[in-house]
Amino acid sequence: MEKSGVLSFVFSIIQIFLILLFVKIFNIDFEIKNLIFFSLSVLIFSYLILKWMVNNFIYSKVKLIYKNIRNSNSRSDLDKNINLQNVNREVENWKLFKNRELEKMTIRESYRRRFVGNVAHELKTPIFNIQGYINTLLDGAISDNKINRKFLSRANKSVSRMIYIVEDLDQITRLEEGKIEIENKSFDLLTEINDVIENLDIKAKKRGLKIKIINNYKSKIPVKGDKEKIKQVLYNLIENSIKYGNDMSTIDIKLYDMDVNILTEVSDSGNGIEQKHLNKIFDRFYRVDSSRDREKGGSGLGLSIVKHIIEAHGHSINVRSTIGEGSTFSFTLTKSK
Repeated sequence: MEKSGVLSFVFSIIQIFLILLFVKIFNIDFEIKNLIFFSLSVLIFSYLILKWMVNNFIYSKVKLIYKNIRNSNSRSDLDKNINLQNVNREVENWKLFKNRELEKMTIRESYRRRFVGNVAHELKTPIFNIQGYINTLLDGAISDNKINRKFLSRANKSVSRMIYIVEDLDQITRLEEGKIEIENKSFDLLTEINDVIENLDIKAKKRGLKIKIINNYKSKIPVKGDKEKIKQVLYNLIENSIKYGNDMSTIDIKLYDMDVNILTEVSDSGNGIEQKHLNKIFDRFYRVDSSRDREKGGSGLGLSIVKHIIEAHGHSINVRSTIGEGSTFSFTLTKSK
């Protein structure tokens, strides 16, 4: 492009020189000479202007292309950086997700081992008892009428305990899997409390315990829920109070109107529960004092069942306790009109 422009300019100069030479040789008229000079001047000036404009146009276009290429390269580098950042972020998120999954799996495995160990421990005692009684009978005691009936009765109690544990386990499993339907019907809470107290009255009197209802209601307390399941909750909580309350003390059952809910509290005057045990008290087979608790009977699943039943009703159960003063378990139910 640049070489062709130079050649054109040289060729134009040569043309001008030849015209001037022609004018001089042929002695052309002065006016014509001036006209020729003027035309040549205009031609040269026009050529220079046109060349400048073309060069500027070409330069601006080349500059624009170069700028776009640089921007494209910069954008490409930026895109690469952004893509790399996205990859790093995705890897970090994947790592966090997998770590959480691993933690959950570790917790589940720990829980599974503890659960299997607890089940084995709970079933081991009645199984060994049954085995011992049967072996004694087989060794000759079966012919002794005084011993055989007593040992068969004890073996039967151990079988009943095993059935009790298995049934409680089955109930918890079905509650967790949502296989037990909750009948959300209206019933009188006060009637069910009195019914449970009547059933546990003999147990309470053996320890000199008095069960007292404290409430501002003169007649019925209508609530929504599954009557039989709530009755089971009340039975477990009041029975626990009888087991762990001090002799010759009082078990208080308090009822409070909480606007849309009814709050039920069951309090004993026992030894209380240490703070470190409170957040585990509703776990399966959890016992504050394993040896002492097993002597008092039960499957070790009662409070866990209570928790699942109350949560299936859309409510929660809580516990507060003071060492040397006793414990209070509380739960709510929705009021019924």
